[in-house]
Amino acid sequence: MSSVPASTGSVSARLPRLDTRPAGWAVSPELVAYPVAVEAMERRAAAIADHEAGELVWLLEHPPLYTAGVSAKPGDLLQPDRFPVFQTGRGGQYTYHGPGQRVAYVMLDLRTRGRDVRAFVSSLEAWLIAALARFDVAGGARDERVGVWVETRGPGGAVLENKIAAIGVRLRRWVSFHGVSLNVAPNLAHFEGIVPCGIADHGVTSLAELGFHAPMGVVDEALRAAFEEIFGPVTPETAPA
Repeated sequence: MSSVPASTGSVSARLPRLDTRPAGWAVSPELVAYPVAVEAMERRAAAIADHEAGELVWLLEHPPLYTAGVSAKPGDLLQPDRFPVFQTGRGGQYTYHGPGQRVAYVMLDLRTRGRDVRAFVSSLEAWLIAALARFDVAGGARDERVGVWVETRGPGGAVLENKIAAIGVRLRRWVSFHGVSLNVAPNLAHFEGIVPCGIADHGVTSLAELGFHAPMGVVDEALRAAFEEIFGPVTPETAPA
């Protein structure tokens, strides 16, 4: 399956940057249990809000699981016994996390970045789109659907829109947590247990399904370079868990 050029939709906003200190950039080499990650993420977000720690982007993978955002509809959990299901305070509906999917928990201090939630989400979309462009994948944002989408050719040449990256964030005291997930090479059949993000009319895809079999480390390098373009510099940091 190959991607075709896609519009970048409404991605245009950029957050102003009032603090020039680089954000931390951490990568966990092993799978991280979801409750462990959430506890560490919330602890770090609280420390940022209290000016006791700097910003952090934390890249990791989870074991197979489903999470339910604050807008999740019970009927969208199609196979409740397939994987563990976690209720979460992030925005959005049901999503899947698992091996082969790069999750990035983004803990940024929006007090120094303009206090603009819409611009923040738009910047997250722009970050993912810029990272995908490094693999010649044309990702795009859609005004009516949060996340990043690619257009592919289906049977008979029909143009299909499939989601390749999801966004679900929460703010507390103007510090963000939760974040984004990019489908690198997950088992896409695992998404069949839910209606991903409550959208039944479109499917999901991955870099691997599009023919780009990049190692996770290479994807991380693309994410880091694109993040620095959109949000500013980062510095290596030890993962919190």
